Amino acid sequence: MTSKPSILFVCVHNAGRSQMAAGWLRHLAGEAVEVRSAGSEPADQINPVAVQAMAEVGIDITTGQPKQLDHTAVEDSDVIITMGCGDTCPIFPGKRYEDWKLDDPAGQDIDAVRPIRDAIRAHVERLLAELTTKPRPSGQRPGGARARDGR
Repeated sequence: MTSKPSILFVCVHNAGRSQMAAGWLRHLAGEAVEVRSAGSEPADQINPVAVQAMAEVGIDITTGQPKQLDHTAVEDSDVIITMGCGDTCPIFPGKRYEDWKLDDPAGQDIDAVRPIRDAIRAHVERLLAELTTKPRPSGQRPGGARARDGR
């Protein structure tokens, strides 16, 4: 792990919501945050409508590839953001978990995906503000003071 905060975005297929969230965080935070995404049942490819929606705001997520969620990704992350993966997401004590209630863009047209994209941006901006404005005692990882055992 690095000294910068590490965020893991998890959704079922790792093809829409989590890929858009990772794209937003990389775009807004640059190198200040380590970004990961994974899925409990990864798809074969990123949702093309999610790609289109992000391209409309100047963010290219075409280089992403849906990945299988594994314990190592969770273990190596400071904050785990879930988006509909339910009980399949592993829980590790001492990690910060958030569950973002967002519609699934799968099977939706671009008009339905745009509001999901924009809601994800708002969540990511709030998270980034929390991660970058809260002072940490030396040696403490982000989320340490607020860590909990479950959602």
